[in-house]
Amino acid sequence: MRFIKPLNMATYKKRGYKPKTKAEKELELEDGSATAEVFKTLDEGASKTEAWVEKNQKVIFGIVSVVALCVLGYLLYQKYYQEPQQLEASNEMFQAQSFFTEALDATTGKDSLYNLSLNGRAGKYGFVDIADKYSGTDAGNQANYYAGMAYLNIKKYQEAINYLDKYKGGDEMTGPLAKGAIGDAFTQLNQPDEALKYYQEAASMRSNDVTTPRFLLKAGITALGLGKADVALKHFTTITEEYEESTEAVKARIYKGQAEAMQ
Repeated sequence: MRFIKPLNMATYKKRGYKPKTKAEKELELEDGSATAEVFKTLDEGASKTEAWVEKNQKVIFGIVSVVALCVLGYLLYQKYYQEPQQLEASNEMFQAQSFFTEALDATTGKDSLYNLSLNGRAGKYGFVDIADKYSGTDAGNQANYYAGMAYLNIKKYQEAINYLDKYKGGDEMTGPLAKGAIGDAFTQLNQPDEALKYYQEAASMRSNDVTTPRFLLKAGITALGLGKADVALKHFTTITEEYEESTEAVKARIYKGQAEAMQ
């Protein structure tokens, strides 16, 4: 029996190589046909794409124009509206914050100073107007926080909740403090279930050694009042184990015993 030597593809592919055998010639024809078919397919695809683009060029141009206008509009909005608004709002905040700080330090007349911080005086805006007029700025957002805290201090709890709930806390302290203050307001309104929810949320936000044990303790005490001993025990245990150096740890140990006795 005569054996046919397999075709060496590496040899066949060398530049300048000319097929000698019938098998090599057939392979060359097949390879050329396959390549031609690939190019034909690509050409057909390109032609279809070009035809589609030509047919829909108005739509494509319209979409590109709309995107470009949106980007340009946003940049102009930031440059010529939002930035001036932010600067104006920051200037307005100064007087309102001054009244708020005075109220914190005052021994008498606190409510009067908090009201001035809220409503302004002598043509200067208070936090309420700043939060409303400059709602899209950082200063407007901060005004929500201060307005909520001021209302909490003058015992207008629903107003405090309304403003604090609008505040988008961006730092480690004011975010948890705002949520915790909402919990305090719900406690004063005798809505402990809502208070517990906000205390727990405040404790879980941006964990730190100041606000986390503070609101864990409030959450635990509120849970005890609701008869949720297992929830209370979890919060008190977290304080005693993870924040044992905090001032809340001493109280947490006492309340922890009460929670264990309730189970």
